[in-house]
Amino acid sequence: MAIAVRSFAKINLGLYIGARRDDGFHDLLTVYQTIGLHDVIRISVGRGKGIEIRCEDARVPRDESNTCYRVVEKAMQALRVKGRVFVEIEKRLPVQGGMGGASSNAVAALLGLERALKKRLAAEERLRIAAEVGSDLPLFLVGGTVLGVGRGEQVYGLEDLPATACVVVTPEVGVSTAKAFAEWDRSAADSQGQRTAGLRPTGPPGAAVPTLTVPKSSDRMGELGRGLSAWLGASYSGAPRSRRGRAENPLLELVRAGIKNDFEQVVFPEYPELSEGKISLERAGAKYVSLSGSGSTLYGLFASKDAARTAAIKLCKRGWAAQATVTLTRREYWKRLFR
Repeated sequence: MAIAVRSFAKINLGLYIGARRDDGFHDLLTVYQTIGLHDVIRISVGRGKGIEIRCEDARVPRDESNTCYRVVEKAMQALRVKGRVFVEIEKRLPVQGGMGGASSNAVAALLGLERALKKRLAAEERLRIAAEVGSDLPLFLVGGTVLGVGRGEQVYGLEDLPATACVVVTPEVGVSTAKAFAEWDRSAADSQGQRTAGLRPTGPPGAAVPTLTVPKSSDRMGELGRGLSAWLGASYSGAPRSRRGRAENPLLELVRAGIKNDFEQVVFPEYPELSEGKISLERAGAKYVSLSGSGSTLYGLFASKDAARTAAIKLCKRGWAAQATVTLTRREYWKRLFR
């Protein structure tokens, strides 16, 4: 009998890109937030050996490159069990959408496999396997509101923020995360060169020339760190923030905190429809709008579920693929994981 697992999506509440590391990855600083949209993963184990991936979406790989395949292979070795594992992926989330679909699929497959085999890995072993397969996987072993650092794989569960209505817009373009990072590096190098050339001092021969410095990526990471600290501190303080003396949903404080997604700087010029989608969400009444991950998904946070539903209907009438949903707290995430 197959074990069915909901594979929930995530959005990024701010994402700053740091320096490129020796291992080829970049340092990142972000807050992940799980939401109600999901794929469905079905896992079953039979006699024989090997792993079989089934999916009707032709864009989903069915070989060793699939994250579900890689996670299941590592988990079977760690559990020291044999059998033929069947992984059926029912895709509802966009491919290359920046919502962590493939990563979430893999974690759902891991949890489903444990249940199918009636065996469990230690929490540390789960996290190790997840981090080896991909940077976004570990967050789905936590759920809710999660701080991500390192290359995104070092995760820390934050105090959950209240459930917030949101609208997700998925333009019909796929954004490659690898290409987005490459464009970021190229843009950063060009920008640094321009700043250095533009600020090069001149003076009479023999005069002392002052040393000029260009802001480093570590400075920008520190800037976001301070912004996130201020936002999260205000969010958890419990102090009322609205004019009427009523506490406002902390997620909506993002609009005043000024945190942003760095990928917008390089993805929007390449895909103008994404910038148009952001403007459309803002005009539909969203209190905060951002790209999720490297895109192409955009999301807007709304003051109420009714406002989100109304906005989604309006956006659909204007030709956008829009869905109203809600952010998931950690408790709701784990409660709804298994069907």
